[in-house]
Amino acid sequence: MKYDDVVLGRRSIRGYKPDPVPETLIREVLEIAMRTPSSMNTQPWNFYVITGEPLDRIRAGNTERMIAGVPQSREFRTGEAFGGVHRERQIGVAKQLFGAMGIERDDANRRQDWVLRGFRQFDAPVCVIVTYDKVLSGSDDTAFDCGAVATALVNAAWSRGLGAVINSQGIMQSPVVRGHAGIAEDQVIMKSIALGWPDEDFPANAVVSSRKSVDEAAVFVGFEQ
Repeated sequence: MKYDDVVLGRRSIRGYKPDPVPETLIREVLEIAMRTPSSMNTQPWNFYVITGEPLDRIRAGNTERMIAGVPQSREFRTGEAFGGVHRERQIGVAKQLFGAMGIERDDANRRQDWVLRGFRQFDAPVCVIVTYDKVLSGSDDTAFDCGAVATALVNAAWSRGLGAVINSQGIMQSPVVRGHAGIAEDQVIMKSIALGWPDEDFPANAVVSSRKSVDEAAVFVGFEQ
């Protein structure tokens, strides 16, 4: 696929076929993603790629703890809740997803089930946990670089027919993730990425989130008008 086709065609995938993803293909995707530029070539990222029974245990543990009301223990800073136009965009895509799935505003059970899908990694056959070296925790460049490699990963996956969605729900209960994925103590858990073959019959997979225009996002200085 051409680069433009990948970027313009990619969607966040929240419904997956149960078919396994070959390890060789995931290695290929990671190899491409890791060509991402990083600050002074620090390459702070590491990946824990999980499938099968270990992933099932993470799903179960995440779900059980969240239902039981155990406070989230996400390791990477969460910041303040979104407000203003950022909150409006968050609500906007939620409305798109609920509309596609036919989830009504007052349907508490289906809304909760949708939330729990996130803690189950959207039932994808593979979960990629992105971590970074703890020794770099004080560097904002580290978070920037890990965000870049996550974007490159989902684009590389899409170019090979795989779907993905970057999320935080799957790592909210970090002790569960650490225990079943065997994450080293010198690593900080940053993000998770659900990965697998898209289920084209899953309605939310057709949702294309809106983007602000170049005129809204960019300021051009020194160009002839």
